[in-house]
Amino acid sequence: MATIRALQWRKIPVNLAELCLDTTLRCGQSFRWKKSEDDVWSCALHGRILSLRQDSIHLHYKATFPESHQMPMTPPSSTPHSTVDSEDEDTKDLVQHYLNIGPNLKELYEQWSTADANFKKKAPKFTGVRILKQDAWEALVGFICSSNNNIIRISQMMEKLCLHYGPLIGEIDSRQYYDMPPASALTAPGVEAHLRQLGFGYRAKYLHQTALMISEDHENGWLDSLRNPESPIMGMKPFDAGEMLPGGREGYRRAHGELLALQGVGPKVADCICLMGLGWGEAVPVDTHVWQIAQRDYKFGKGKHSSLTKATYDAVGDKFRSLWGKEAGWAHSVLFAADLRAFAERLSTKVEIKEVKQEDDATVLTETKIKAELLTPVSMKREFEEEKVSPVAFEKVTTKREVKRRRRT
Repeated sequence: MATIRALQWRKIPVNLAELCLDTTLRCGQSFRWKKSEDDVWSCALHGRILSLRQDSIHLHYKATFPESHQMPMTPPSSTPHSTVDSEDEDTKDLVQHYLNIGPNLKELYEQWSTADANFKKKAPKFTGVRILKQDAWEALVGFICSSNNNIIRISQMMEKLCLHYGPLIGEIDSRQYYDMPPASALTAPGVEAHLRQLGFGYRAKYLHQTALMISEDHENGWLDSLRNPESPIMGMKPFDAGEMLPGGREGYRRAHGELLALQGVGPKVADCICLMGLGWGEAVPVDTHVWQIAQRDYKFGKGKHSSLTKATYDAVGDKFRSLWGKEAGWAHSVLFAADLRAFAERLSTKVEIKEVKQEDDATVLTETKIKAELLTPVSMKREFEEEKVSPVAFEKVTTKREVKRRRRT
């Protein structure tokens, strides 16, 4: 095991209304973050283990490097710096870039609330949700794995992929961290068969063939060329992405169309990649859960939009873009996360009074408590399949509660 070198904890002033790590890192955007018992989130990113924790007013971060690693600054500086200073500065840039710290989330929430009464009603209880600026390749792989899957299994697949094909970065508290493998690592003969052995199922073929297409059919950097220029890779300056249209900006439509040529990428997977890997904020992934939100809260589900066809899929996206503008995908993700949480809260204890008995000077109420427990995680659907209902186990518990009554004289 290679030795590692950990930097000191640093902090950035960010309150919970602007960033909530617990929501942002576990709501189905990124699948490689691990949370420790002391509430520290860690993941191998850009050649280091990045660790994050937060309090009410600060985001704390720390990087752990392999001892032999030397990270150049991004972008390179002409001013001499020590290795530690360079790594500190580069890690701060990475944290701010990856977590998309720049936009003022309070102002965005106010803007979306002004345009949409439903958002105004639900969003205040679910603040701090940010759309990450992930690497495009990682987003592509993660959302190919998301087809007919749930967050826990997607995370397990990503961990196996990194373990078998990615570089080992280091170890923290007996846990090893491997970075994402490049596309070229998944192109060798036998990769598909090996991934099937690891439990990837039919996704193994998609991953292998897509890796071949990216490595052999496209120039180096092709995926990043599809990025929103207003949300470039770290170290590059942003520039205007053009006019916002009902169906999204021209660059978004082009990126979406080109992604559809890849194996395992349908309309929703393409929108997930556009939103969470390429920075196109107007991309609105419409899975069966979002379709339920559209029917319940935005009057879809009738007439020509009675089912989730391709035309309806586009119409839902256009509706949300008309409400929330070029960050419609971000706003929709807040509602998506809020609705999942509300569903979980509705699975609360139900109390039914079964019988009433009179015993001397007390009335005894016999209650049956029905406790509902989800046996499987909520699925993150990314294709046009019917949503599968998570099985629910019901346990009956009978208790007696005495209610004292004053005896009549």
